[in-house]
Amino acid sequence: MCKLLEGKTAVITGAARGIGKAIAIEYAKQGANVAFTDLNYDDNAKATENELKAFGVRAKAYASNAANYADTERVVGEILAEFGTIDILVNNAGITKDTLLMKMTEEQWDAVINVNLKSVFNFTKAVQGTMLKQRSGSVINMSSVVGVSGNAGQINYSASKAGILGFTKSFAKEVGSRNIRCNAIAPGFIITEMTGQLPEDVRKAWAEKIPLKRGGTPEDVANICVFLASDMSAYVTGQTICVCGGMNM
Repeated sequence: MCKLLEGKTAVITGAARGIGKAIAIEYAKQGANVAFTDLNYDDNAKATENELKAFGVRAKAYASNAANYADTERVVGEILAEFGTIDILVNNAGITKDTLLMKMTEEQWDAVINVNLKSVFNFTKAVQGTMLKQRSGSVINMSSVVGVSGNAGQINYSASKAGILGFTKSFAKEVGSRNIRCNAIAPGFIITEMTGQLPEDVRKAWAEKIPLKRGGTPEDVANICVFLASDMSAYVTGQTICVCGGMNM
């Protein structure tokens, strides 16, 4: 069977667990070599690394603070030395520190903006030179439906995810002539370890607001990432795809 990402190398940030891990697994299934980062090289990272290798591809985990520019340059240099090329970048690293603006501290604001938005700048800038030389590449930025429509109690998170949408469109215009594409994904209510800790009645209430009447899975997001990384989306750039079961229309 033809594998959509055969021979390509992908870099995925924040991929030791959750949505990032699901993306890494789907990429490996489709034949991509995968370099992924997380804040620490811990048991989760090691387990994910071994799961990916089981698909017969090259895979390696890297400890990296995605919010730090110098550290990003370091880790991208290590990835290039190990893998030789970077064809796909998925900027997935992200955190939340939710509270109303009146209670939000400067630290809560800065932490979310740095991890969620500055990391996109850091990694995209670090891989840009390689993609320009290749005259090819796909950058996929993980936004959120709250970056599109906002959400009370998530001003820092919403601002960071809205900023990603502007970054995506602008970068797509800058590098389109070099056959480099950049798109964003805006997930809705996705069932992960974090959302799984919510009370069942809260999760049911969320599901009732969604036309498809269920929360999404990390694999639902990962499948769109495969599409955007592959040649199937060769004429798609500067777009935002909401993966939300129709919650955001």
